[in-house]
Formats: sequence, structure tokens, C-alpha cells
Amino acid sequence: MTEGETMDHAKAVTNREGKYLTFALADEEYGIGILKVKEIIGMMTITTVPQTPEFVKGVINLRGKVIPVGDLRLRFGIEASDYTERTCIIVVELEGTGDGAGVVQIGIVVDSVSEVLSIKGDEIEDTPTFGTEYNTDYILGMAKIEGGVRILLDIDQVLNAQELAALENAA
Repeated sequence: MTEGETMDHAKAVTNREGKYLTFALADEEYGIGILKVKEIIGMMTITTVPQTPEFVKGVINLRGKVIPVGDLRLRFGIEASDYTERTCIIVVELEGTGDGAGVVQIGIVVDSVSEVLSIKGDEIEDTPTFGTEYNTDYILGMAKIEGGVRILLDIDQVLNAQELAALENAA
């Protein structure tokens, strides 16, 4: 590595360092930056919205505000599962896509929330390359923790612009 590449790598490592809310989907553990998390709520009645993508479950009324909800299992192509008492909705804030694109709140359904972890930059590795046909831009990195790996998500990249617009329109 040249000196410039070393500095860029150090900057990227530092940018990923921080606190992450970890959660389970199927048998895997994921994490999203705690600063993106608005709140965690138990499952509640979701009103379905017709003609939305399969992963869009619908909308919820959260203290008078209508928030679109997507199921992360379905978004990632993981087999759907019955909701349990541990299933919850993580309300996150994303960059909006519309004309007045500000911050948008959406809910993501996860199997269960695990814990908040402080992850150091040197515990995070770059995403492995899976070939050109697989888009892994939504993966921030792989955190090596306690002999296992947690997949750190860039929640702003998990939904592409078209999917985010579908969620925004659902609300």
C-alpha cells in the first residue's frame, strides 16, 4: 500500500468504528449503526398497502405518525418466518428520495434484537468479493466478535432508491 492508500484505509476503518445495534435474522447476526436507530418497538398491527413490493409489509401508526414497514428477511431473500414474541420493528432514519428529500423514518422487521456493541475499527474487515453479479454495497463490513462474524449493514444502502420510494409512497 502507498502512503495515500494507507491513509484512506485508516479513514475507512475509523468511519466504521462505533456503536451498533445487533439483531438476528434466521441464524445470522447483523448490526446497524446506533445513530440510525430511532427506536425499537414490539410487533404491532401492520396495515397492508396494495401493489407494493413483497418485502413491504405495510404501514403502522406510531403515536399518530404513519411509518412504512419492510421485512428484512424478505428484502434479503430469506424464507419468511412466523412472527414471535421476540420479533420486533426497528425504526430507522434514512435519507429520503423525494423532491424535498429529508430524513425518512421506516420500520424494519427483525427476528430479535440482541444488544448494542462498541466495535473497534480493527475488528471490522472489508466485505469479501462474491463476484460482479452480486451487489454488496449495503454491507458496511464484517465485524469479528467473540469468534463469530456480525454483518454490519449500511442501512441507507439496504434499500435501493426505487424500493425506498415504494416504502415512502406506502406511507
